[in-house]
Amino acid sequence: MQKDGIFGKFIAETTSIDYKVTLEETKPKSWLKSVCAFANGTGGMLAFGIDDKGHLVGLDDPQHVAEKASELINARIDPTPPFRLEAVEEDDCRIVLLRVGPGDDCPYVYVGDGSQIVYVRSGNQSLPASSVQLRSLSMRGSHTHFDEIETAFRKDDYSFETLRASYFERTGDRLADTDFVSFGLAKSDGLLTNAGVLLADQPILRQNRVFCTRWNGLDKAKVDGEVLDDHEYSGCLVKLLREAMDFVDRHNRVAWTKTDDDRIETPSYVMRAVEEALVNALIHRRYEIGGAEVTVYVFDDRLEITSPGGKVDGMLHEDADLGAIESVRRNPVIADLFQRMRFMERKGSGLKLIRERTALAPNYEERFMPRFVDDGRFFKVVLWNMNLDAPQDTPQDTPQDTPQDTPQVKAVLEALGESEMSLVELMGKIGLADRKNFRDLYLKPSLDSGLIEMTIPGKPTSRNQRYRAVK
Repeated sequence: MQKDGIFGKFIAETTSIDYKVTLEETKPKSWLKSVCAFANGTGGMLAFGIDDKGHLVGLDDPQHVAEKASELINARIDPTPPFRLEAVEEDDCRIVLLRVGPGDDCPYVYVGDGSQIVYVRSGNQSLPASSVQLRSLSMRGSHTHFDEIETAFRKDDYSFETLRASYFERTGDRLADTDFVSFGLAKSDGLLTNAGVLLADQPILRQNRVFCTRWNGLDKAKVDGEVLDDHEYSGCLVKLLREAMDFVDRHNRVAWTKTDDDRIETPSYVMRAVEEALVNALIHRRYEIGGAEVTVYVFDDRLEITSPGGKVDGMLHEDADLGAIESVRRNPVIADLFQRMRFMERKGSGLKLIRERTALAPNYEERFMPRFVDDGRFFKVVLWNMNLDAPQDTPQDTPQDTPQDTPQVKAVLEALGESEMSLVELMGKIGLADRKNFRDLYLKPSLDSGLIEMTIPGKPTSRNQRYRAVK
């Protein structure tokens, strides 16, 4: 098929397209479901007179096809979606292009065959919407966002110390009670919005969680013992951001490059890029989806940050021009507050910033360009380990890590502080559940380093055994 003619121009402007050899008049559901799905999504196009391989076959009577298509759309889809029909001649073949725009009155419903079905786009298919997708479409149709919806939770029943402290730390201003209403975190009757719920200290919703795992190898482990570090964090979104950042930082190996008179740090991951990826994951995730969480997976060769929900205004294609992408916010109340606290920019694409910050690293190469994967259900940011091929430090190059420099020993020392703790208490403080993993990777190296000690060294297995930092 010729791609540089009139039809090629339409192809270039369209991200979703269905080909139809002809217009099915007796079984219109075969193509009307795509019209419905396009209107419920980000729009798309149907091309009549082209087979499913993209070959032009033409239409005998394009005028009739256009008129009948318009009639069936108005009769079978409620409400009527925005659409435009155009007859085009290409290579002596006459075809009809049906362009469907993203609708403002969602959900759009196919009515026929004794049923009413809402269709949505999934890849190159048009499928019935799930209950979660129906709720999302209803919010879109009512021009409402999830984080703006009022809940039954009263503000006075919960604490917001993390949010208040972070707001003061980053802005220099105190978060007054009246700000909760003016910022959209609560209503004047004292009830929290979903944004306020997500920013409370307590994990009111199960969606207030981030799962972080350091896997041993290049893929998710299928056997016990292959998880090197594993944490589940919950509570205020600001707390989730900081704890996920700390987790990545613990596994961010920093190598060194010697110069004539100095040495240059070369990190595996640029933490400013990591922060931007985590901020995007937290403020743009679809919180109405239960049973799916933001995940942070560290593999030997990469870091993956995945969030439920694809790009807000349509799936992101891998070759998209990030500089041309407009900033559209799924949760504007949360996004506005994060912007006030300078966690994100008000304008511009965070994805572009992730690539720009990564490219500033002294060990950056083109193969380390961050990757963005969007399948419509989840959005994933992939950052590559830029030190994967770097030689391990040697005494001739740079100082070897002392025991207290290892992430696991650091975690033990930070958890203990000035206190004495039992094994169970220490595991809980760090956030670990696997006792064998904790003993092998955290406790034993810490004891071997001489940085911590047992309170009853003569009876290592005593039920009263506790641990403390060596002063």
